Amino acid sequence: MSLRINDTAPDFTADTTEGQISFHDWIGDGWAVMFSHPKDFTPVCTTELGAMAGLKEEFDKRNCKIIGISVDPVEDHLRWKDDIAEATGQSVNYPMIGDPDLRIAKLYDMLGAEAGDSFEGRTAMDNQTVRTVFLIGPDKKIKLQLSYPMTTGRSFDELLRVIDSVQLTWTHKVSTPANWTQGGDVIVVPAVSDEEARTQHGDFEAVLPYLRVVSQPS
Repeated sequence: MSLRINDTAPDFTADTTEGQISFHDWIGDGWAVMFSHPKDFTPVCTTELGAMAGLKEEFDKRNCKIIGISVDPVEDHLRWKDDIAEATGQSVNYPMIGDPDLRIAKLYDMLGAEAGDSFEGRTAMDNQTVRTVFLIGPDKKIKLQLSYPMTTGRSFDELLRVIDSVQLTWTHKVSTPANWTQGGDVIVVPAVSDEEARTQHGDFEAVLPYLRVVSQPS
């Protein structure tokens, strides 16, 4: 199954480092980030999990839960957490999903059916496509999916920027331009008429007939 933005994120039950969850129930009425890893005890992923732990308060401010997933059992995750704390100075403060039968990696189209049904004997290179970040909204639909190569650590500051943009545009009929950050000007979406734009935002700058810029709504 190929997943796209605005598809419903597949639901599942799984064991995690904080007990069994049903994914949609665990998300609740807020937002969630699920970020995947090809193997425990890998160097880049170790730094990523620590970085996420250090930013958890920022995700909490955005009503966004964090959950990791790796193609290994929960028992390995629990041992890996000690290495992550030693290497990064951050204790993993969010659940990590165990996926030893590769079921969730396949459900989210990160591994093909030919991958089999066991983590045993598989290397990180075998699982290198399990490197995707999914942002999921309160409606349980995928708002972002971003895949990284194994050799490139993820930018979680960029992920926070995207969450800010998606949450803003979820609430208001605007889009955000290139390199937008919190507090910057935004774009009125094409579906909004000039009259409606003035009612909602006051004056706007028409850079082009289809590019109308306004201050960020509060």
